[in-house]
Amino acid sequence: MASILNQTQELQQSSKVLGHVRCESYFLFSGESGLSDGLRAVLYFLGLAYCFIGLSAITARFFKSMENVVKHSRKVVSVDPVTKAQVITYKKVWNFTIADISLLAFGTSFPQISLATIDAFRNMGERYAGGLGPGTLVGSAAFDLFPIHAVCVLMPKAGELKKISDLGVWLVELVWSFWAYIWLYIILEVWSPNVVTLVEALLTVLQYGLLLVHAYAQDKRWPYLSLPMSRGDRPEEWVPEENDTSIDDNDVPDVYSDAAQRAVEPGNGNIVDIFSIHSATNDAGITYHTVADTPVGSSTSKRMAKNATVFDIWKQQFVDAITLETSESKKIDSIYLRIAKSFWQLVLAPWKIVFAFVPPCNIAHGWIAFICSLLFISGVAFVVTRFTDLISCVTGVNPYVIAFTALAAGTSWPDLVASKIAAERQLTADSAIANITCSNSVNIYVGIGVPWLINTVYNYFAYREPLYIENAKGLSFSLLIFFATSVGCIVVLVLRRLIIGAELGGPRLWAWLTSVYFMLLWVIFVVLSSLKVSGII
Repeated sequence: MASILNQTQELQQSSKVLGHVRCESYFLFSGESGLSDGLRAVLYFLGLAYCFIGLSAITARFFKSMENVVKHSRKVVSVDPVTKAQVITYKKVWNFTIADISLLAFGTSFPQISLATIDAFRNMGERYAGGLGPGTLVGSAAFDLFPIHAVCVLMPKAGELKKISDLGVWLVELVWSFWAYIWLYIILEVWSPNVVTLVEALLTVLQYGLLLVHAYAQDKRWPYLSLPMSRGDRPEEWVPEENDTSIDDNDVPDVYSDAAQRAVEPGNGNIVDIFSIHSATNDAGITYHTVADTPVGSSTSKRMAKNATVFDIWKQQFVDAITLETSESKKIDSIYLRIAKSFWQLVLAPWKIVFAFVPPCNIAHGWIAFICSLLFISGVAFVVTRFTDLISCVTGVNPYVIAFTALAAGTSWPDLVASKIAAERQLTADSAIANITCSNSVNIYVGIGVPWLINTVYNYFAYREPLYIENAKGLSFSLLIFFATSVGCIVVLVLRRLIIGAELGGPRLWAWLTSVYFMLLWVIFVVLSSLKVSGII
């Protein structure tokens, strides 16, 4: 935290006026320093909130691209031993468990990971680690566990039950999630108090690989490495097909899905991919069909047709981005609601125009859109760090407090959106809850491990010294509070499974009571952690 405070002081280039330290740093124009601190704080908070809206917009795009990645299948040709005929089957490329831990958890945690990594590079050469990254990641863990569970438990319809189908995998993920924070406490208070060594940082990163192996072993029921627990029925498709493929993320629409659907859906209902053709509706998942051998023109014409399809989709993305009145808003009878919808579209327009540069999701099975979405998330995270520095500079609020609250909630928005969508659209609670536990593991093993590894490697070769943690006591206290409140959260989930029969949904009254309880746990964590790092308790 000391490095963050030092950077804030350097940014300030302060001048004392009547005993008050005025922040002389600015975001865009030097004239900002002439405004009152109160006005500047409001403007910077609005800018931070607008960045979080941008994260919400790009999340829908990221989630759609990830669906395409996970749905990809490969062709397997075998020979029937009796008839000697070729048998063609199609198997999923991605294992559901690995997809949850890697693509879903890593992708939705990428705002926090980007922020922490940017903070690490900004602190390159400092003896003390930056507090912005660790504070945000620990706060994000609490946000993931409490508010996101509070939202997901309400997503099923009244009386509908959604439970975890593979409890063995969830328990493995849960244990690794808790161990991640126990490991962080050991680093800060037991093994080398207030210091992070190169070995500790390296071991932290390597444990993410062990998590992947252990979860896969549990999914495949490897002997000696898995729990002897039966597996429930999980749907073949990661997300079931729906007539309306658009995603409503708190009224932040995926403006690209309709464009892609209009541009690539032929009359027979098949979805034409850039590198393959597959059926959108079949019982065994996505099944590839052979492209007709009948020539429809030269090979050059075929390539031009495919390229035209891609460019048509991409062009439509920009058209949708600048369209203020959507087809849904035109169906609204109230003129006031239509105006409100159009105003909200106007607010989103800058983000939608920027994110329209992300290639269509049907290219390369969604991989290009997936990677580009992560790059845009990194760009937004960089702007978030600047606003955070300025808010701390203007208000004098401890950076850890901002990290625990505003940054943790804002950067965890993709986690919330992804879990919300999974809780709504999947038949089970596996991905919705797995995203929460896996994201918490990724936050530590990757989000804190990688930045610490960067700084410890630099300090080792530059100074032959480890990386020091200035406010390790405050961070350790937050971990203890997190342990206590998280136990209360998991106990309620177990009781819901035993009494109601599912972790999500159920009678509306009990769902709301559970949601309020989870939110109360989050408030307890935020208040106590903020008071501790501020030196009040």
